[in-house]
Amino acid sequence: MSHNHPSSELSRRGFLKFSAISVATLSALSLTASLSGCSSEQASNGFRVLRRTDVGLLSAILPVLYQGASRSNSVTDPQTALHNSLQAIDNNLAYFSPAMRKLTLQLFDVLNNPLTRGPLTGIWQGWEQASITQIQSFLQRWENSRLNLLKMGHNALLQLAMLAHYGQPEAWQHCGYPGPPLLQ
Repeated sequence: MSHNHPSSELSRRGFLKFSAISVATLSALSLTASLSGCSSEQASNGFRVLRRTDVGLLSAILPVLYQGASRSNSVTDPQTALHNSLQAIDNNLAYFSPAMRKLTLQLFDVLNNPLTRGPLTGIWQGWEQASITQIQSFLQRWENSRLNLLKMGHNALLQLAMLAHYGQPEAWQHCGYPGPPLLQ
């Protein structure tokens, strides 16, 4: 007579095993990204913190994150708005604590490294070649992941993007914010 375990017990055990393996894999992949030299890259021209690869990554992701966040008849053209957001993210990163800046750059390293980008995001080619649909799928997959590490990565990207966007006066009118009160 075979002993049957309740399916919920097996699925919990399987999930815990999968989670442990996933965390170990992500840690190893992050270490690989750091050791491959991604982290040592200098800031891109015109930026204090963002590196060339980070600018490419964010240039692909930000327009998808900003869909619906600004009016199509905005005074600022999309390229200028993207540049302003990149500058705002760079400025924010420059003022982050060293530990937060390091964690953010490690997230960018993992997303930029070809060994980690494909398996974790589904974006196998470079970010510049990724379609809007592919980026939407990646963001949705991370947002709804059972792995807290991926959810935290999604939240970090979203918070960076929204802080940069809504920190700019051009975005205030769209959301009904009159701006900070004048101090006299």
